[in-house]
Amino acid sequence: MDIIAMARELGKAIQQDERYKRIDAAKKANDEDQTLQDLIVKFNMKRSELTTEMAQENKDTDKLNTLDKELKEVYAEVMANENMAEFNAAKHEVDDMMNFISTILYGSVNGEDPDTIEMQVGCGGNCASCGGCH
Repeated sequence: MDIIAMARELGKAIQQDERYKRIDAAKKANDEDQTLQDLIVKFNMKRSELTTEMAQENKDTDKLNTLDKELKEVYAEVMANENMAEFNAAKHEVDDMMNFISTILYGSVNGEDPDTIEMQVGCGGNCASCGGCH
């Protein structure tokens, strides 16, 4: 089997993983949650209003502060939605899985033994300050 075919097989395996199934179900729940969709539309409108106001030559500081406050309030509502909270939790799990897969692949390309590469905990992504994960 060539390397591309193996990558396709990995993609299929990822789609069978419970973490993928969880995020897929969460996406569908978000799409079907009309309250959440309305909040997202409201958020996007507020963000657009804020962007437009920021582009004005003579900025109205009070209006900018009000729009910023309103935007943050709508964002908090979006994030407090139970379907969005589930999506974010599921996304975190999928991101962790994909980061570990990437770590294995990059380590392999750099000559490491794929069987001994372990998941890194707490890595900030800046290798300059790393004490050594390899």
